[in-house]
Amino acid sequence: MKPQLTRGLKPAYGQMVRSAPTAAASIASASSRAKAPRPGVYKCYQCRKPFTVKVGTVFEDSHVPMRFWLQAMYLLCSSKKGISSNQLHRTLGVTLKTAWFMSHRIREAMKVTGVEPMGGAGVIVESDETYFGGVEGEGGKKARQARRRRGQGGRVHKNAVLTLVERGGAARSFHIDGNAISDIMPIVKENVAPAATIMTDEAKHYYDVGNDFAGHRTVKHSAEEYVRHDVWIEGDKIHFDAVHTNTVEGYYSIFKRGMTGVYQHCSEKHLHRYLAEFDFRYSNRVRLGVDDVQRTERALKGIVGKRLTYRSPSY
Repeated sequence: MKPQLTRGLKPAYGQMVRSAPTAAASIASASSRAKAPRPGVYKCYQCRKPFTVKVGTVFEDSHVPMRFWLQAMYLLCSSKKGISSNQLHRTLGVTLKTAWFMSHRIREAMKVTGVEPMGGAGVIVESDETYFGGVEGEGGKKARQARRRRGQGGRVHKNAVLTLVERGGAARSFHIDGNAISDIMPIVKENVAPAATIMTDEAKHYYDVGNDFAGHRTVKHSAEEYVRHDVWIEGDKIHFDAVHTNTVEGYYSIFKRGMTGVYQHCSEKHLHRYLAEFDFRYSNRVRLGVDDVQRTERALKGIVGKRLTYRSPSY
């Protein structure tokens, strides 16, 4: 039978007694707990500062819980025409300002950098331009009225967008200054492989593009020619080719429906991020064997090495 302890009596020989902690011991214990790193926080032994796995990613310095970030990324990746900041604000329960900034950080993660030229031998790449929105500072009712008074008309100069689409493959879009040869041709030469075949409309800036690529074929939209079927014989083989720019026109259809119907307004300085968003979803679409979950996983792989602050000088 175990010996019993009674208040004021000496314990039996060999029995352990838990003594009450002293005040000094309690303060030391509390101090050590305060200095201990939080779960998921590491300490750099070079700069002696704490850090988490979010450092060096688009999530850095964000106080939004990661579960909200992952939900937002899935929603933005799975919506064919995008999801507005207002919808994210209502769905996640964050402020509208937070939802807007989260969207831009996710678009930054979707941006593809350091890629090889599109196309190759026997591959067709379509090129076309479109115009969207208005140049910064030229919109608004008062601005239109002022232009009419000056005799300049009520139209707003729109932002020019160049898009290259590989048939059965990816898309790349660029916000350009205009439709001059100096604005378009350097981008086309840099992003399309010389062995590819270019298909365009009859725009003048594409007249000499065939000199830099394996082939160049055009359709004449001004004559209501939208598809032409070319047939030629090479050796003992008969080749059939559908000459059109309907693939890139289909991309613009999705882009403009999303920008007009979902986002409704886009500032000129943010246009390149919206283009990156639509390029990413188009280049990782279901027809290429990428579902919503895989698309979100690919977007998550793009978070590393990208940093976007609310007031960035390179916005």
